[in-house]
Amino acid sequence: MLPFDWENVYYEGNPVRAPMQNMRELSQEAVQFVSTHAELIREHNKVSREDYQKYDVHRGLRNKDGTGVLAGVTRIGNVRGYYMQDGEKMDMQGQLFYRGYEISDLVNGFLSEDRSGYEEIAYLLLFGELPDKASLEVFKRVLSEYRKLPDEFTEKAILSAPSPDVMNKLSRAVLNLYTYDPVPEPNGSLVHELHQAMHLVARFPVIVANAYAAKRHYFDNESLVIHMPKPELSAAENFLASFRTDSSFTHDEARLLDLCMVLHAEHGGGNNSAFACRVLSSSGTDIYSAIAAAVGALKGPRHGAANKKVMEQFDYIEQEVKDWKDDEAISSYIRRALDKQAGDRSGLIYGMGHAVYTLSDPRAVKLKGLARELAEKKGMLEEFELIESVERLTPPIFAQYHKRENAMCANVDMYSGFVYKMLNIPVELYTPLFAIARVAGWCAHRIEEVYNSNKIMRPAYKAIEHSRKYVAMCER
Repeated sequence: MLPFDWENVYYEGNPVRAPMQNMRELSQEAVQFVSTHAELIREHNKVSREDYQKYDVHRGLRNKDGTGVLAGVTRIGNVRGYYMQDGEKMDMQGQLFYRGYEISDLVNGFLSEDRSGYEEIAYLLLFGELPDKASLEVFKRVLSEYRKLPDEFTEKAILSAPSPDVMNKLSRAVLNLYTYDPVPEPNGSLVHELHQAMHLVARFPVIVANAYAAKRHYFDNESLVIHMPKPELSAAENFLASFRTDSSFTHDEARLLDLCMVLHAEHGGGNNSAFACRVLSSSGTDIYSAIAAAVGALKGPRHGAANKKVMEQFDYIEQEVKDWKDDEAISSYIRRALDKQAGDRSGLIYGMGHAVYTLSDPRAVKLKGLARELAEKKGMLEEFELIESVERLTPPIFAQYHKRENAMCANVDMYSGFVYKMLNIPVELYTPLFAIARVAGWCAHRIEEVYNSNKIMRPAYKAIEHSRKYVAMCER
């Protein structure tokens, strides 16, 4: 087998050479050893689909009908995309609830009053009820106070070890906050947990903005520009002002970003990142380890990073499909993508389908309407209509390709990336923005887990390796 070709390493579609310098300094023996022994991994780690069926294993913690395996109980968020009738899964229009309030009602309330809503949502998720005006104003002032990073944190924890991936830097920065906390470990105090949680909710936008500034400076050769957050600005306003070199933003931009954050703040205890947070929390570990794990989970392209993959997907479509109004040309691309002959060759159509939602994703429905309005203002209606066409054409093609008639809808990632693009937000910040919004939900799940749980999460795995007899070294 040939040794790994370190000269042709790609990161997010771009060649990466300098960061691999330490790898190229490995001896030829080391490189050859790893390359050849990869075959042993393939031989001894293969688990077939039949093995899962044989032992009735719920792969992905999902039942055979696609419903989730119940692993816990929560009062924080509820995701509804189907209902059960006589033991059969029935499709329905999607619903999302934050502490019992339907997301569409919350969003419509903020829109009708033309005000920011994310801080109110964070209050609701953490404390379980909507605040009155006075309580909300105090909460905002406390969050503003908590935004300040520890002295020299940016210099030592962010600028001294920058990363080409902002999510990677965010995860490491969260872990670094542990060393700046005088009492980092859980001590049984709910006040202590809340104090730490509110610091994380407040600091996430600041860490992301600074990590992005470091990325631009050290990897893109841009000037290093770091802005301090302003106490009078909302989370969305501060973020726009922090990552843009001139700190400029409009009211409409801040309002739309705020609504995106509201829609991304929570999605039940079963989503991958919230579940990761709860699994770690059940072990008794600290909040920084649990939230860093959630960030790592969200970073994956099957979870939060799907919004980046959606925009990458449409870059491919726009290049390969000459007429964006030609349904057959778009359908041809979708078929080739499913056959792993187009796009990133993954066989996936990013932005389509969801583990829970069947007929619709309420977040995508709301974002789609806002995206259309903004696209008309920005002169980007043709690009919006191309996304609509992919949303419309994919389900029947997917059903034919996989020979099943499951309902399939666009998920929130189909339109969130496009909204960020119209707001001139760099693609590197799409998933970090998701994390900035979701950290309130993560912290709420963390607190609920440590407050109620007395058992570590420890599901079983069926061992299928055959019995083997030890052979002495001299006989091998």
